[in-house]
Amino acid sequence: MEQIFAPWRIEWVEREGDGGDGCPFCTLPERENDREARIVARSDRCFVLLNNYPYNPGHAMVIPRRHTGEYAELSDATLLDHARLKGRTFAAISEALSPDGFNAGLNLGGAAGGSIGDHLHTHVVPRWDGDTNFMPVVGDTKVVVEALDDTYRRLHEAFASQEGAVVPGPDRAVRFD
Repeated sequence: MEQIFAPWRIEWVEREGDGGDGCPFCTLPERENDREARIVARSDRCFVLLNNYPYNPGHAMVIPRRHTGEYAELSDATLLDHARLKGRTFAAISEALSPDGFNAGLNLGGAAGGSIGDHLHTHVVPRWDGDTNFMPVVGDTKVVVEALDDTYRRLHEAFASQEGAVVPGPDRAVRFD
């Protein structure tokens, strides 16, 4: 097995609170420090969370606050809020990271392969021409080229620059009301 040295991951390993006492997508938004929770933006019914195991730098998830794994259980207001925040996420990632494209989607149901199936979430993954190289194909290893803290800072600034953004502070998520 190949190993990659990633000392910044110790913060995730030693984190408190979101491992076992409930759904992380329900408990993370309750924390005092959004930066530590990796929540970069919030709206009335949803929030944007950086993925702790990103496929690429900027891999984020747009998550309804309502705990459900069933898409049909979301209200029209939540669906609209989710779609709007997803659009803001595309814009922020585009501004901050200049990707060549995106993959976006939901993993619904156990067979879809999502690791948290009982709280739906939309993945937004920025893509660059040539970002799939020999490492995952030959080495069964993915290389992520930017630390999550740096990605958080860049996306926080990009969300903050959008019309209607409210910035409560550097450790708080950008708000959209």
